[in-house]
Amino acid sequence: MHTTEIKTIDQVITALDQIIQDSIDKENCAGYFAALYRKVTIKVKEGIDQNYFDDGPRMEHLDVVFATRYIRAYEAYWNDQPLTQSWQVAFDLTSQYWPIVLQHLLIGMNAHINLDLGIAAAEISEGENIDNLQDDFDKINEILSSLVHEVDQDLAEIWPTFRIIVKALRKVDDYLVDFSMKLARDGAWKFAKQLADTPLSLKPEMIATRDQKVSQKASLVTRPGFLITIIFRWIRLGERGSIAKKIEDLKN
Repeated sequence: MHTTEIKTIDQVITALDQIIQDSIDKENCAGYFAALYRKVTIKVKEGIDQNYFDDGPRMEHLDVVFATRYIRAYEAYWNDQPLTQSWQVAFDLTSQYWPIVLQHLLIGMNAHINLDLGIAAAEISEGENIDNLQDDFDKINEILSSLVHEVDQDLAEIWPTFRIIVKALRKVDDYLVDFSMKLARDGAWKFAKQLADTPLSLKPEMIATRDQKVSQKASLVTRPGFLITIIFRWIRLGERGSIAKKIEDLKN
């Protein structure tokens, strides 16, 4: 499905299913993030159906604009087309052996939350007061936070000793929560507000500057320090199953 054809949240889920299947067929680690993102999208869809958000149609619009940025970046990367630095770094990681599933998830979240979410929020708020979106914006982050524990469970399926490591050292779990939620949540909203208040002619430059900063932040994932690197390599050697099996575990 081409990104120009995506108009509904159901079509977003269909597009994510296609990325997941493509990743399974090619044994490509890009499917890890796509599987997690599919879960997030389904949670958002359920929230819209249950009137969890203040404005359901607006939230579906945000979800479509937000997801399209990821889907477009995925298509651009595999077709050797230009894309943001943040996604370039994330997709480049998929060709490396040592990164664990958690690192692939985090680097995808870095690009999508720290860059794409703010852009999408500002885009759907054009001509309106973006502050009206904040309550629903915060609810999206509540959904993301709720999935952190599910991710822990998924990772434990892939590497059973994961829970022991988390409980004993508290390092990996803190790393997951601190990086993906606390830093990204506040930064994304601040960026969205700044972008919404920026004249149209200056938006591309502001986005490019933000993209550069976010891509540099990816080093927190790719080079997390000596101790965490040692832990991650231990985890990598103990991960069970093929790439395709891991994607299926994350999806289900």
